[in-house]
Amino acid sequence: MPPSDKPTNETSSTALVATDSVPVAPETGGELDLEKDSLKFGFIKLTDCAPIVIAKEKGFFDAEGLSVEVIAQPNWKQLLDNVITGELDGAHMLSGQPIAATIGFGTKAHIVTPYTLDLNGNGITVSNDIWAGMQENDEKLQSETPPHPITAVSLKPLVDEAKDSGKKLPMGMVFPVSTHNYEIRYWLAAADIHPGMYTSTDLKGFTDGDIELSTTPPPQMPATLESGKNVAYCVGEPWNQQAV
Repeated sequence: MPPSDKPTNETSSTALVATDSVPVAPETGGELDLEKDSLKFGFIKLTDCAPIVIAKEKGFFDAEGLSVEVIAQPNWKQLLDNVITGELDGAHMLSGQPIAATIGFGTKAHIVTPYTLDLNGNGITVSNDIWAGMQENDEKLQSETPPHPITAVSLKPLVDEAKDSGKKLPMGMVFPVSTHNYEIRYWLAAADIHPGMYTSTDLKGFTDGDIELSTTPPPQMPATLESGKNVAYCVGEPWNQQAV
């Protein structure tokens, strides 16, 4: 389907995942003995990790006879690697990561996804300077409550201006196979801003891009906006509201 002008903050699915060592009940039913009762679950500091954190704090794991340690991870790659190596027994994970690992994108591993934790949790945030420029290019945005959805059409002149001066505006997303990456690329492309392409020799996805879209761990997003390392990003909450 070709890009439309509608921004696509549609789905941010994350999942509690585990390696294929997790026991699965047979179709005939019945309960199995616990393979292990001491578990380590990883997470990234996002609001959609809440089911795991709340289960820990409220004693839901204890009620099921499980001793669970919940461990924050620095970024999505480290989280995935720790699940694959067995350092973690399971984790809150991007919906694209189990699929990518299964087909061997970046790394090869069989991962089971038993539960979806979050839908519609992403947002796109721009810096104050970029927003001021977008407002200049579209008077409808010059309101305290601009109409939504907000397209990237008013961003394109700023992108073109930067390119004419020999620069590309830097932007952030959380991981190459994340819905955040897909959404911000779609949002840009719908306004005729080329987000760049991945090739066999360009794993960063910069090829032919009008901007430079790079990977940034979610908790670091607001700081990169403040420092100017990024002028826009797509991330899950609370890291959009954190920048307001």
